[in-house]
Amino acid sequence: YNSILLGPIPIQVWGLFVSLGLLSAVILSYKLARKYLLSGEVMIDVAVWSLVGGLLGARLFHVVFYEPVYYVSHPIDVIKFWQGGASSLGGFVGAILAVYIFSRIRKFTLKEFLPYLDISALSLWLGWGIGRLGCFMIHDHTGVSTNFFLGVNFASGVRHDLGLYESLLGFTLFIAYLLLFKKLVKIHWGLVAIFSFMDYAIVRFLLDFLRADET
Repeated sequence: YNSILLGPIPIQVWGLFVSLGLLSAVILSYKLARKYLLSGEVMIDVAVWSLVGGLLGARLFHVVFYEPVYYVSHPIDVIKFWQGGASSLGGFVGAILAVYIFSRIRKFTLKEFLPYLDISALSLWLGWGIGRLGCFMIHDHTGVSTNFFLGVNFASGVRHDLGLYESLLGFTLFIAYLLLFKKLVKIHWGLVAIFSFMDYAIVRFLLDFLRADET
C-alpha cells in the first residue's frame, strides 16, 4: 500500500517512515551528544545541514544520472520532489559535503568534530533502518527472482526486495555499532563512522547485483 487513509487525509507510507526515521535519528543524536558532554545544539545543526544537503544531493544525482533525458525535456519537474525520484548515493554525497561545509564555517578542527561524526553515523543507521521500511512497504526496489526465504511474492513471482534488505542492513549496523560504540570511541573518535560506512558500502555493492533491471 502506498498510502494510509487517516479519515479523509491520505498519508504516504514511504514519507511517513522516512519522517519517523529522520525524527528518531535526530532525537538519538541529540541524546548521545549530551551523554558524551557535547553540544546538543551543534548536533541539531549537523542534522539540519546533513538533511538539506542529503535531499539536494539525492535529487540532483537522480536527475543527472537516472533520468537526464526526461528532465531536459521537463526542466520544471526537477523541483517537484513530491513526485519521487532520489538517489541514496547522491544523498550520502550531498550530506557529507554539507557537513564538511558546516564544519569549516564553524571552524571546527578535525579532532573536535570527529565525536559528532561518530554520533551522526550511529544515529543515521537507526534512521536508515526505519526509513527503508517505507521502501519495503511500497516495494519500490524490486530484485531478481529467488527462492530465498526473505523473498517477496510479486505478480511476476517471488523476488528479492532490496528495500527490506536495506532496512535490515540499517538496523544491523545500528545494533552492532551501538554495542561497539564505547569500545571504539575509547580507542579513537571517528572509528564508528569510518568502519560503519565501510561495512555499508561493501554490503550495498553486493546488494546491487540483486537488482532487477527489467522491472
